[in-house]
Amino acid sequence: MSQSFDVAVIGAGPGGYVAAIRCAQLGLNTVCIDEWQNPQGKASLGGTCLNVGCIPSKALLESSENYERAAHKFSAHGIKLQDLSMDVPVMIARKDKIVAAFTGGIAMLFRKNKITAMHGRGTLLKGANGTEAWQIEVKSGDKTEAVEAKHVIIATGSTPRQLSFAPVDNERILDNVGALALTETPQRLGVIGAGVIGLEMGSVWRRLGSEVTILEALPGFLMAADEQVAKEAQKIFTKELGLLIQTGVKISAIQTSKKNITVEYADAQGEAQKLEVDKLIVAVGRIPNTAGLGAENIGLQLDDHGRIEVDSHCRTNLPNVYAVGDVVRGPMLAHKASEEGVAVAEIIAGQAGHVNLDTIPWVIYTSPEIAWVGKTEQELKAAGIEYKAGQFPFMANGRARALGETSGFVKVLADASTDRILGVHMIGPYVSEMIAEAVVAMEFAASSEDIARIVHAHPSLSEVLHEAALGVDKRALHI
Repeated sequence: MSQSFDVAVIGAGPGGYVAAIRCAQLGLNTVCIDEWQNPQGKASLGGTCLNVGCIPSKALLESSENYERAAHKFSAHGIKLQDLSMDVPVMIARKDKIVAAFTGGIAMLFRKNKITAMHGRGTLLKGANGTEAWQIEVKSGDKTEAVEAKHVIIATGSTPRQLSFAPVDNERILDNVGALALTETPQRLGVIGAGVIGLEMGSVWRRLGSEVTILEALPGFLMAADEQVAKEAQKIFTKELGLLIQTGVKISAIQTSKKNITVEYADAQGEAQKLEVDKLIVAVGRIPNTAGLGAENIGLQLDDHGRIEVDSHCRTNLPNVYAVGDVVRGPMLAHKASEEGVAVAEIIAGQAGHVNLDTIPWVIYTSPEIAWVGKTEQELKAAGIEYKAGQFPFMANGRARALGETSGFVKVLADASTDRILGVHMIGPYVSEMIAEAVVAMEFAASSEDIARIVHAHPSLSEVLHEAALGVDKRALHI
């Protein structure tokens, strides 16, 4: 006899576990099915983001940045250190402790909200005996269980895209999992892909002493970001951090020997090149995870990219089946998945859940950080939209000077006729926190004048956004 629930959530990443909590808050009897397990073989909630993504990568970034400050920046403050060293295993242990605390925290929240957690892979089956409830098979090893639910939320996330000529073993050829678990600093590190994962992991190990070369197939650097921001970032990452970044490359082969890994490729000029490294990170994007879901057997509709097709309210083509997060359209971002999970839970409960995909913030946690929301200049030009731009550098900001972090700027783009904010783009210290003000402004249809007239604390980094908004009308005060 299978257990019966109001809602079954398949996947316990940022979309799934948040959806389950919100369902439970709304009085729905909820089960959350997830197959993730930690290196010890135990169930571990939180999905890719918490276990081998967002959270552990930020822990390593913080450790490497602290080491960088101690090695190169503390002396300017009069702080002198001798015999500075980095204990990589201790750094990794700290990261693992943070992950364990948060996965345990989700388990606690499930107990608090009376959510049933089941470990295993969930497969959707046809409803039994013509009933409206969905039958779900949960398989873990040799054990198989069954549950039924009136509503299903698919939140199975994504998996790293593989290269056929570079099979990941997480010993020498690494994906995000292996890149987060290195126990010593490689002398030479290669990274295929100059996206978020490639840049963040490359910068971690570069600060700790690796010679890092990043190979990107696209003709430009960070092409999703504002062109001016991308240009500034590439300059800082190469000249200050020391990353070697090549774009427009075409990899032809990867050879592994006992001594090293050799990457054969053609550079942007078509010239044949070879790169020899000790470790190689493959970070060429992620693909929707629908493996084992049973989509082909139940008629669940997928698009040409393998994503589950949904409408604006995350409804699939199947009755009472929803999908959220990386497995559907839109940016593959944890906070987008969480908000979709909340929205779907509220829709199931009869409320009006909604997510505005036009105001999802993007952040890259490099040093300096990169963040944006809304349209880029190149998108506005392509669409023929007339706009005004205001820009202000962190170099002219008192708080940034005191921090010793003066690289970068903030740019505000506003409609030329209405002054409504169309996009905000930042590169600089702690812009991951600053971007929230821009998101709020855009959600409330604010103008650049609105931000310009808001009093910002002095001295604070937020003043850079204030000055950029003033700059839209060419009235910035401190430049």
